[in-house]
Amino acid sequence: MKANYIDYSETKSFSPAIIRYLENDPQLKSFVNFSADIDGFRKFIETKNNKSDREVLVEVLKEQYENLGHPTPEPVRTNIDLLLKKSTFTVTTGHQLNLFTGPLYFIYKIVTAINLAKELKANFPDKDFIPIYWMAAEDHDFAEINHTYIADKKIKWDLESQGATGRISTKDISKVLREYIGTLGVSNHASALAELMQKAYTEQSNLADATRAIVNSLFKEYGLVILNADDRRLKSQFSEIIYRDITEQHSFKNISKSSQQLQDLGLDTQVNPREINFFYLKDNLRERIIFSDSRYMVLNTEVSFSQEELRKEIEDFPERFSPNVVMRPLYQEVILPNLAYIGGAAEIVYWLQLKENFDFYKIDFPVLLLRNSALITSNSLTSKLNRMDLGFHDIFKETEKLRKEWVTKHSSHNLNLDDELTELTHIFERIGARAYKIDPTLAPSSEAVSARLQKSIKNLEKKMMKAEKRNFSDALIQIDSIKDKLFPRGGLQERTENFGLFYVKYGQEFINALVSNFRPLEPKFTILEE
Repeated sequence: MKANYIDYSETKSFSPAIIRYLENDPQLKSFVNFSADIDGFRKFIETKNNKSDREVLVEVLKEQYENLGHPTPEPVRTNIDLLLKKSTFTVTTGHQLNLFTGPLYFIYKIVTAINLAKELKANFPDKDFIPIYWMAAEDHDFAEINHTYIADKKIKWDLESQGATGRISTKDISKVLREYIGTLGVSNHASALAELMQKAYTEQSNLADATRAIVNSLFKEYGLVILNADDRRLKSQFSEIIYRDITEQHSFKNISKSSQQLQDLGLDTQVNPREINFFYLKDNLRERIIFSDSRYMVLNTEVSFSQEELRKEIEDFPERFSPNVVMRPLYQEVILPNLAYIGGAAEIVYWLQLKENFDFYKIDFPVLLLRNSALITSNSLTSKLNRMDLGFHDIFKETEKLRKEWVTKHSSHNLNLDDELTELTHIFERIGARAYKIDPTLAPSSEAVSARLQKSIKNLEKKMMKAEKRNFSDALIQIDSIKDKLFPRGGLQERTENFGLFYVKYGQEFINALVSNFRPLEPKFTILEE
């Protein structure tokens, strides 16, 4: 695949907040620790205060991989062992356990982490850097992950689910699995992907392990390490912060303060902290904890604790306390020797809300890196663009604007009446002045006539454009077709389309092409074409 790169701002698909972050807006400096470049990483490595228990982390990872039931790939095993060394650091991305990996950006996040680890190793050869995929196995919003789109077809797992999604049994997935496989076709690559999915979802007993199996199969040669942090040994390292934050509500105060500061700078914040930012977690149960009537109560249950009972419960069963979206990042940085978090645009913005809380708990705040984004186009679509005299910069424009610009450019007529409107304005200025001299009360009448004529001319201009569009109807149908294929459901391809379409076409070379062309430390949008 051949890669082209354009500025994120040119895509018109990213918020002003993330564009300001990418452009190193000095007003955002206090919300980060280090810049997302080699110099920033150098400074962070020199000052990194790692508190994670490496032995426990490696023990948990080895056990989780053994549970897959087949040998851990050599690059992965090597990277897990490297985590025991103090000179080894992680770079992390995280995501929910989307069905069949969900939209393309799930894959893009992981590739960005892999490539960042490679770039850091090239710049700091005496250190090691391990890419981590953090599975959001404790998330309980099954409706967000129970479907995927492939070739604009929605495939959904109809299942009633409560509790952490990582613990969901895969025993009832056969119907939706057959539906997904049925969309892939009968090519060699389709058969390989079908076998991969079949094994993952039928050989593994829960959604977390099935997702691990899929991601491991796709990225095993790159040494990606996959972590499920829903583990008692890992949670025990976080237990003191769990207790302090539930009883003293520091995260609510700190993040609320930062959120207000960001809003004062004109940024839309992404998350709202609660007074208590933890859930109570058991099988088929993940419910918020609230404080009421001097007790810590688990919503929609009979479970409640006094403050002393709460401390004992946290000490004895730390795995029962699940951080929400604003505390999960802190948990991550406690248990990993981490340098960077790689997220989507909305994630990066909500991480900006969190630094104040990290500082309070004296936990290092990671470098924030926007994941690579991409648009994948085929030879046929690229040829159509060329025939239509359109470039990649053009296709990101809103469809109606693109249609209008194309017709204006290719019409043999001047469809713009601005010059005529200017002449008309000058004429009525003279008429208005003459009328005013005769009788000052005639000026408003002159202005009203002028306004009506200007409106009529604008309406005529629209009719001329509409008529010319009919003359170019075949070309405009082509434009609509290109936009529909490259921007499914009206948005960026990566936010809807599953990777399966491209894997069926290219096989493992699709993953390799992403790895070859993504540039984590160069904030550019990637366009990949055959």
